[in-house]
Amino acid sequence: MFAEIVTVGDELLTGNTVDSNSAFIAQKLTERGYWVKRITTVGDDVEDIKTVIRESLSRKPEVLIIAGGLGPTHDDVTMLALAKALDIELELREDALKRIEQFYLELYEKGLVDDPKINDARKKMAYLPKGAEMLNNSVGAAPGAFLVHEKTKIFVLPGMPKEMKAMLEEEVLPRLGKKTFVQRKLLAEITDESKLAPILNETLGKFKVRIHSSPKGFGKYIGIIIFGESEEEVEKAKKFMEEKGIMFEEV
Repeated sequence: MFAEIVTVGDELLTGNTVDSNSAFIAQKLTERGYWVKRITTVGDDVEDIKTVIRESLSRKPEVLIIAGGLGPTHDDVTMLALAKALDIELELREDALKRIEQFYLELYEKGLVDDPKINDARKKMAYLPKGAEMLNNSVGAAPGAFLVHEKTKIFVLPGMPKEMKAMLEEEVLPRLGKKTFVQRKLLAEITDESKLAPILNETLGKFKVRIHSSPKGFGKYIGIIIFGESEEEVEKAKKFMEEKGIMFEEV
């Protein structure tokens, strides 16, 4: 199984905001057994977002998660871009509109906004691609969306990290099943990657695992992470490398 992630926002491309969302999403997908093969960041442009989505779908990932661009302002265009990418229309969703109305009423009652009424900007967030399932936003105003295109599950989430994380945990992960993925973080006692490389290659040829090496400069240790579908397969790979003379410390 493999997945792709698209993060949206001019602020990510200018460096004004660090893209912590993609790292969090990738970590959660990896834990569920998905290989995240590509993370793409794109600005707040309808055509650019549409192109990126179509390129991703052409690779036929099992899961595509898009984060960002769901708010009330002019540059929040992700839902429109997704609709264009799939050649479908946006539609005003009454369930989404009611949720947004309730959200702003709660803010008004707390004294956080001056007016609880729905205006055009707030109403804009209630438009979802036709046929999409609304994903509830338990933290913010803008709902997310879930739909299936061919065999790809597409999830659209807010860009605000607090909102994104809540929606991912509450709405996305339950739809992906409970398959787990084993990760073992180790320190290999070896001086440099060039000596470790042939052993890693041999290990990858024998076992159903992936291995990421993370050098910390020339010295005593090299960090590695072994990824596998079972604890047994990861342990076999580790023991094989130990038989080749690599000593490990658990992280």
